[in-house]
Amino acid sequence: MSDTSPAQGPAATAAPDSTDFDSMTRDIAEVPAVEVIVTVAVNLMSAAAVKLGLTEEGDAHKDLDEARKLVHALAGLLDASATEISSFHAAPLRDGLKSLQLAFREASIVPDEPGQGPGEKYTGPVYG
Repeated sequence: MSDTSPAQGPAATAAPDSTDFDSMTRDIAEVPAVEVIVTVAVNLMSAAAVKLGLTEEGDAHKDLDEARKLVHALAGLLDASATEISSFHAAPLRDGLKSLQLAFREASIVPDEPGQGPGEKYTGPVYG
């Protein structure tokens, strides 16, 4: 039987003057939907680039299975939000997506059939 009561633990021992994270973050209600969509897309692109080995560390974090999932999710997000975000935002995101799809195709030892690569369900076949 433990002598630790439910009131004890990290929350109970926090200093009373701990950081107020609510005051440090923007209220989500103030963030335009386009900004949220673009931010998520950029995060997916960045993660995919790392998993494709396109960073300075190169192959240290390369994982094509993970990259496939991220590129596919990015393509789905861009497809679903195409009418919601302006071409000002969509065009560079689509260019980045295509670059990632091409990088995936180049990195694959056994290339996917045209139209079967990550995200090609949404974008159509990507050719090098």
